[in-house]
Amino acid sequence: MHFPRPLWEGVRGISRVGEGDPVPDVKLATTDADIARCFAVMRQLRPHLKNEAEFIARARRQMALEKWRLAYVENARGAVAAVAGFRVLECLHSGRTLYVDDLVTDETQRSKGLGEILLRWMEQKAREEGCQTFSLDSGTQRTAAHKFYFRMGLSIVSFHFAGKL
Repeated sequence: MHFPRPLWEGVRGISRVGEGDPVPDVKLATTDADIARCFAVMRQLRPHLKNEAEFIARARRQMALEKWRLAYVENARGAVAAVAGFRVLECLHSGRTLYVDDLVTDETQRSKGLGEILLRWMEQKAREEGCQTFSLDSGTQRTAAHKFYFRMGLSIVSFHFAGKL
């Protein structure tokens, strides 16, 4: 999947971040405190996460084993408003790809362009890291998210099948 637009070009959300507010910086969670700050927003997407301690432990394990990273943006008040978990993979079918495991904006902060800021930042990160593709999976019930992904230029290119073990 190729994204011809450079980062920020035509990003609709920038004007909606807030009256006169600067475009928020994307930050990487590197400390346990950073990871914990992201928990409340991540839990909106991953309600099975029981508490901050479990989230920190799982995040640390994924960071160590899978080189998973956790990015976030803050709102004008400094609270975490959107988060994304991602990693770079090498796949036979797609080559080097940046895979987004998790992408969620706090339900009180949606439609302000924060998800788009994170998505475009990850696209740029993918280019910087030599990726040929950028991909994510999305639950079939997440129709609002699907509309967002289509607006961002993503396409449905496969089905993902899974079974419990």
